[in-house]
Amino acid sequence: MSLQRSLRVMTRYSAWANQLIFEAVNALPPEEVTRPRTGAFRNIAYTLNHNYVVDQIFQAHLESRPHGFVARNTPEVPALADVWAAQRVIDDWYISYSDAANERELEEVIPFVFTGGGDGAMTRGEMILHVVNHTTYHRGYVTTCFYQIPARPPTTDLPVFLRDARPELIG
Repeated sequence: MSLQRSLRVMTRYSAWANQLIFEAVNALPPEEVTRPRTGAFRNIAYTLNHNYVVDQIFQAHLESRPHGFVARNTPEVPALADVWAAQRVIDDWYISYSDAANERELEEVIPFVFTGGGDGAMTRGEMILHVVNHTTYHRGYVTTCFYQIPARPPTTDLPVFLRDARPELIG
């Protein structure tokens, strides 16, 4: 499978899994979404906002423009509905980007500066893979929070996507 085809699958997978997570989080009691949790992020909402912020940072890198962030999250979390609306837009952007990019473009190395300082460089393809992997990692944290409530999280595994959603999404 070509890199472009792999990225087409993975960006669609990420959008599909984000939809399942946001739908499940929206079904939780609101106090559980903002209840303080242990770990790197304050709560479920803050974690989902972090994913969106990182998606924006790497979108800016891919577009060779400044992103304006000084941290990997915002000081305050917008309303969950606003984060979900914005996440859908950027998920669609990554799908469109992966559809339009060719193999040569995906191998182009883009230099950038990490929000925490220090120089970095990744290919365009690596940036997209990072965004998908990063979001998957933090969705895992969110599902751990579901078990603390207790509530059942959705199944967002790649094989389930490939079985259930891929035919309609990527043919």
